[in-house]
Amino acid sequence: MPNFANPFQGNVDRKLSNAELMQALRLDIAGELEAIFLYEAHYLATDDPVARMVLADIRDEEKAHVGELVTLMRHLDSRETELFLEGEGEVNAMLEKLGIAAKGAGGPAPASGPTVGDMAGR
Repeated sequence: MPNFANPFQGNVDRKLSNAELMQALRLDIAGELEAIFLYEAHYLATDDPVARMVLADIRDEEKAHVGELVTLMRHLDSRETELFLEGEGEVNAMLEKLGIAAKGAGGPAPASGPTVGDMAGR
């Protein structure tokens, strides 16, 4: 059963520091991953086509939320970005050893509108 944190518990009269925000984003990602797991379990547990379609759509939206949160973390912390890219490089090297082309090689497709990165200098 989910254990929802009280977002106002222990509030202080200040904004989160960058380190605190990064920790909060990690918790947010954990919540999104839990939701993905649950929606997938429910999707697999039914044969009803409407329920499967709705659950799959919601599950996929949660996956998009993970991507948004990771992108925000990469924007907020350059060291975090370096570590993510280091891990990506390690997996790509393993794929290369196995003769497997990395999916999405060449980077992500350009966004259709403004991105968080576009706002970096503002």
